[in-house]
Amino acid sequence: MHESIGDVLSARRKELRLSQSELATMLAKDGIDVTNQAISKWETGATLPNARQFLALCRALEIDDIGGSFGGDTGGLLSGLNAIGRRKALDYISLLRESGKYSVLPEIVEVRSLPLYSLAVSAGTGQFLDSDDYEMTEVGPEVPDGANFGVRVAGDSMEPKFHDGQTVWVRQQRDLMSGEIGIFLYDGCAYLKQLVAGDGCFMLHSLNPAYPDIKISPDLPLRVLGKVLAA
Repeated sequence: MHESIGDVLSARRKELRLSQSELATMLAKDGIDVTNQAISKWETGATLPNARQFLALCRALEIDDIGGSFGGDTGGLLSGLNAIGRRKALDYISLLRESGKYSVLPEIVEVRSLPLYSLAVSAGTGQFLDSDDYEMTEVGPEVPDGANFGVRVAGDSMEPKFHDGQTVWVRQQRDLMSGEIGIFLYDGCAYLKQLVAGDGCFMLHSLNPAYPDIKISPDLPLRVLGKVLAA
């Protein structure tokens, strides 16, 4: 016959030589405010702790093998072991933890440095992108692996997708498909725009309808600097 929850709690408290008042103080440090009278009712079975209180009790009473201690472990890792065997298994687990050799290592976040151009690419009036004017910036996994550089946006012609002062991350490439958004050099100005195929020509399209499209003249070369991958 399995011991009741109250019997287990009472026996473990007495094993640790704690009074009910001392246990209540320990629970208070864990954010559980109860009286020693409440602990007495748990131990006699008059009431039961809720889930949060129960877990706090197990921490305070150093009950690691919850399933085995309360008779609910019918097929767990420690099933089939008596009380001494369970304690030896848990002691060995403690030794493994203390050794530090088998600790869960924190996830290593890969950081790399990419050039971020300080002279903003225009999303409005057009500003020239000086290829020598940039700062190296550390970026993490939020920036796609294929990105080669970043550019700060100026203007609101690409809203609502891109905003003034926002950084976009770009993969350097010479060609774009119609519909793709990239960084362009045209007629001495740098632009963040969407390339669209028009009636016999290409245009640099602004997402903000307040701005007209820029029609690409065959007499002025359009240079693609890269494709925008993320912002």
